[in-house]
Amino acid sequence: PAPPALLPYVPRLPPAALLGKITATTFALERPHCVFDRHANASDAVWLVVAFANASATFRNPPSRADVPPYEQLPTAHSYMTLEMPVASYSCSAPSPAVLRVGGDTACGCQGGQEPCNGPLPSPGPYRVKFLVLGCHGPIAETSWSDPILLRRAGSPSTIDPAPTRGGSATVVIAAILASLGVVLAAVVLSTVCAKAWASLCHRDLGTDTFTHKSYRTHHIPPTCRCTPPGLGCFAPRPPGLCPAK
Repeated sequence: PAPPALLPYVPRLPPAALLGKITATTFALERPHCVFDRHANASDAVWLVVAFANASATFRNPPSRADVPPYEQLPTAHSYMTLEMPVASYSCSAPSPAVLRVGGDTACGCQGGQEPCNGPLPSPGPYRVKFLVLGCHGPIAETSWSDPILLRRAGSPSTIDPAPTRGGSATVVIAAILASLGVVLAAVVLSTVCAKAWASLCHRDLGTDTFTHKSYRTHHIPPTCRCTPPGLGCFAPRPPGLCPAK
C-alpha cells in the first residue's frame, strides 16, 4: 500500500496559560482544525498516537483498526493509540473544544480489557504524539511527531526537611505572637460586650423594682355630670339658683 500522506501540522501544547495543562498523569493538547478535510473521507477515523520520545522513531502505523496498539501495552510496546474520532470532529465547521485532554480517563484498565482508551500516563515521560488518519484499507495521512512533552514529577516525601530553617523559625515565632495578640484582643472585646449586657440587665431590674415599691397618691376627681334615672340621659349639674327677692 502507498505510504500515508505527511500533513504539514505539528501537534503541540496550547500556547496560552491553561489550568492543568501539564500534570503528573495528563496533558492538554491543541485541537487541530481544518487539517484533515482534504485528505480523508467521512468514514475515516482520526487517532492520536502516544509514544515514549525515545520510541517514536520505531513506531509502525497499524495496517487496520484491529491492529491498533491498546493503552495496556504502553509499558512493553512503549506506544499506544487513543482518542478515536471521526474526521468530521476536526473539520473547519465543527464546533468543538479548543483542546484535547490526553490521559484523562481514569477508568482505563479497570475491567482488564484490551480496548483502546485514554488512560492516565504512567510516568513523566517524555512523550511524543502525532495524529493518524486510519481508513478501511489502512493509514491514509499522518502529522509529524510533536516535540517531547515532559509531565510534572510529584514531590518525594524523603526530600522534606523535618527541621525548619531559621527563616521558618522566625516565621513560626511571629505567627505565635500574632495569635496571642488575637486571643487577648478577642478576650477584651468579649468582656466589654458582657459588661454592657450585664449593665443593661441591671438597669432593667432597677427600673422594675422602683416602679414596684413607689407609692402614688390618687386624687378624687368629682364627676362632671350626674346621672338621671334610667332612660333620661346624663346632664351636667346646675349651679345653685339665686334666692328670689322678697
